[in-house]
Amino acid sequence: MSFNLKSQIPNPKWDEYQCLADLNLYDSPHCHRLATQAAARRHLRVRSNSQDVDTPHATSLQACLCEDDYQGWLSVSDLSLLEPCTIPYQARSFSEFEIKKLLSKVIDFTHKAMQQPNYYLWGGTVEPNYDCSGLMQAAFASVGIWLPRDAYQQEGFTSPIAMSKLEPGDLVFFGSSEKATHVGLYLVDGCYIHSSGKDQGRNGIGIDCLSEQGDAVSQSYYRQLRGAGRVVKSYEPPKRHEEREKI
Repeated sequence: MSFNLKSQIPNPKWDEYQCLADLNLYDSPHCHRLATQAAARRHLRVRSNSQDVDTPHATSLQACLCEDDYQGWLSVSDLSLLEPCTIPYQARSFSEFEIKKLLSKVIDFTHKAMQQPNYYLWGGTVEPNYDCSGLMQAAFASVGIWLPRDAYQQEGFTSPIAMSKLEPGDLVFFGSSEKATHVGLYLVDGCYIHSSGKDQGRNGIGIDCLSEQGDAVSQSYYRQLRGAGRVVKSYEPPKRHEEREKI
């Protein structure tokens, strides 16, 4: 399906579309490095500027995913993978009790993802290849619960809990004293599942333990342990405006 972007949105503003297929968002207008991904049926807002679409050499447009407010750059070549929304995205609210009942399905999602051939993909949120926070976001999104995109955002979004109070479905955070840079999903008996990279991880999805007595990968992450958080709500974007600051 294709459409005339200029005729649809001729003025500088944000307009909402739905993804017809999985697509990538990049961290710069050059579209060289992946920032995040959008699975089919996700909603996103594209900032259309008449100057952008009139420029013969324009290769990208600013975009913002509706479910988590994550911003990036969309390649003009992927515009054919969008269709205008007739019904704007509406966030769904969940009670803490409703979320707790869905956690077994969240955990099942990560186990099924691990069973597929996969590797760690920076910015990955679409099967089979994920980064750490992308796997967490996709697992919760599979049951309709939305988390912010990045590990440090997920840490700030969850309700902090003591490590002694961990329950299956809680998030475990790793990094430096300044910032969370990695996240995993707690399972049981001191184990968690996560997607880790090549340098100090498994280059994909695996299960490790929160212990100094584990293997080299477990030990490496355990030394970076920051704490844990419980998902008690689903992300709801703030009120939107037609104009946003530039990415």
